[in-house]
Amino acid sequence: MPITNSNELNQFNQEVPKSPIKLPTYDENGNIKSIMDIFDFQSMFEDYLIELEIRNYSRNTIKTYSSIIKNFILYLREQDDLYDDKRFLRSFKRYIQHLKRDKQVTQNYIYLVTVVCKKFLEFNKLYFLDEVKPPKRTKSLPKSLNETEVENLINAVEWDPNIDSEKKQKTMLRDKVILALLYSSGLRISELVNLIKKDIDFEERTIRIRGKGDKDRIVLFDEDTKKLILQYMNVENSSSDYLFLNRSGNTISPRYIQRMIKKYAEKAGITKRVTPHILRHSFATHLLKNGVDIRVIQQLLGHSSLSTTQIYTSVDMDTIKEIYDTAKHQN
Repeated sequence: MPITNSNELNQFNQEVPKSPIKLPTYDENGNIKSIMDIFDFQSMFEDYLIELEIRNYSRNTIKTYSSIIKNFILYLREQDDLYDDKRFLRSFKRYIQHLKRDKQVTQNYIYLVTVVCKKFLEFNKLYFLDEVKPPKRTKSLPKSLNETEVENLINAVEWDPNIDSEKKQKTMLRDKVILALLYSSGLRISELVNLIKKDIDFEERTIRIRGKGDKDRIVLFDEDTKKLILQYMNVENSSSDYLFLNRSGNTISPRYIQRMIKKYAEKAGITKRVTPHILRHSFATHLLKNGVDIRVIQQLLGHSSLSTTQIYTSVDMDTIKEIYDTAKHQN
C-alpha cells in the first residue's frame, strides 16, 4: 500500500464548528431515519477526493484513501441501526473488529483505516468518531538487501548480445537497467515507470524526478548504470518520450516490474521477499552505512520529513555490531 506519510495524514487537523443536526431524526410519518439517509455519503466522498487532489496528495495516496472510504461506506449501508452518534460509533468498532478477525489485516492497516475514516468524516463536519483514537502502529524495521545480494540480483539478468531474438535482447537489457536504476537512484516504482528521457543528464549523471505530490528533485546514478542506460537506449531506439516501454510500445506497468524482480530474485538464490521498495531501502541503508549524511539521503529519497528518513538509522545492525566490537576491543 504505498504509502501514506504523516504530513498528509495531519493536514485536516484544524478545528471546525460541529454540525447542529440533532440525532436521532424522524421523517414526516414519525419513523426514525438512518444516518445514511440523512447525509449524502456519495457526494461527501466525491468532495473529499477532490479536496485531496487540490491539496496535491499523490495518486497512490488518493487511491488508498478512496478504497478505504468506499469499503467503510459499503459496510455502513449494510447496518440497519444507524440512528445516532452512539450507534454509528458502535458500527465503526464492529467494522474494525471485522477487518481484524475476518480480513486479518495488519495493525498498521487498522491505524490507517481509523485515521482516514476520521478525517473523511471531520472534513464533512461529522464528528461521530471523536472519541476514537488510532491504535498504535507496529514499528518494524524496513527490510533491505546487502551489497552482495544486490549485485547477484542485477547480475541474474544475463543479457547476451548474441541472443537471436532482438525482442528478448531488449527485454533483458531493459530489465537490467530497471534493477540498476531502482538501486543506484533509490527511485519509487511510480517514479521509475514515468521516467522521461529528456530528464536524464548523462554528463552530470543526474535525473530530474517528479515525485510524490508533484515535487521535483534530482537523483544520481553511477557510471555502471550510465553505461547500461546508454546501451539500452541505443538498442531500444524508440521515439517515445518515456524511457521504459513494454513490447506494445506503452509505458511499462508497476505490476510487471514487481513480477520481474521476484523472478530474478529467485534466480539469484535470494530467499528474502524482494520488492522495488526493498531496493529503495537498500539504497538508503548502504548510503548510511558508508557515512552519507542522513539529510543528504532525505533529499535523494524525496522525503518531506526527516523523521521518515530516520527509520534507516535503525536498520544497519551489522554496522552497529562492528562499532560495538571495535569499542570493546579498545577497552
